[in-house]
Amino acid sequence: MMPELPLDQVRTLLAAVDEGTFDAAARALNVTPSAVSQRVKALEQRVGRVLLARTKPLTLTESGEVLVRYARQFARLEADAAAELGLPGETQAPTTLAVAVNADSLATWFLPALARVPESLRVGFELHREDQEHTAELLRNGGVAAAVTSSPRPVAGCRVQRLGVMTYRAYAAPAFIERRLGGAPLRESLPAAPVVIFDRHDDLQDGFLRQLTGRSPGAGGSTSQETTQVRHLIPASEAYLGAVASGLGWGMLPDEQEAQLPPGAVVDLAPGRIVEVELYWQRWKLDSPALAALTKAVTEAARGLGRPGPADGGPARRRKVST
Repeated sequence: MMPELPLDQVRTLLAAVDEGTFDAAARALNVTPSAVSQRVKALEQRVGRVLLARTKPLTLTESGEVLVRYARQFARLEADAAAELGLPGETQAPTTLAVAVNADSLATWFLPALARVPESLRVGFELHREDQEHTAELLRNGGVAAAVTSSPRPVAGCRVQRLGVMTYRAYAAPAFIERRLGGAPLRESLPAAPVVIFDRHDDLQDGFLRQLTGRSPGAGGSTSQETTQVRHLIPASEAYLGAVASGLGWGMLPDEQEAQLPPGAVVDLAPGRIVEVELYWQRWKLDSPALAALTKAVTEAARGLGRPGPADGGPARRRKVST
């Protein structure tokens, strides 16, 4: 049977993780650094596990991640209960929900979802921008209460539901097409053309090239892995969109983001060829009014995902490029 965990020690562990050092945690808790260290050590002795790696900044061990995840859930329930009971001073203090979301969702449909959460709940949102392939890791280590992910497999202690599909197409500015792609078949010219990628985790462009050429990275005539290809890393959705539209390189854009551009600003390089990314919503298994309201708002806002985008119509956007 797991021993009872003193709340002051658990709160101290959370403060140490959030602040990054014992000194910073001490300032946040208005205690001495020695008191912080002693509380964390006492908690480790109580559970019989090392919870924190004494690095700078402090990092959680696997055991620490488990404890912190449930500690944050308890803190969420504690705040909800205090608000519903109307305890003195509690109703005046807003609470915070940490949420992980991929950049393209954040730049298109996600922010309007947050605006749907009733203001009466007095919830502040702490957003963590991360690739949809990696947002679930923040749930595992207790860093966030909910996340937009690409994984249908629920993280321990979480519920999961499907949101929809973001459809990506390969786009380039008309001037870029004339300058770099004109004349040659797309499967020959595109692998060597400058490309815009979001970050080093972004595989959308490489995946599209594999689909287009039928070649895998490392095979003879490797696609975008060729060392001669110019690759621009632009880790901001709005700037990424601007880079493609300005002709810096070609790139994959979701329908929801391409629709933000004027007609004819970019051209679908291969009409009918798409890359689909399934999105899921994962959240803690808590009966929390704030989490429930956020989940309702997110699922409602995501209902338009996967519908035919503007790129499916309009002659300027469906200009034919030889494949």
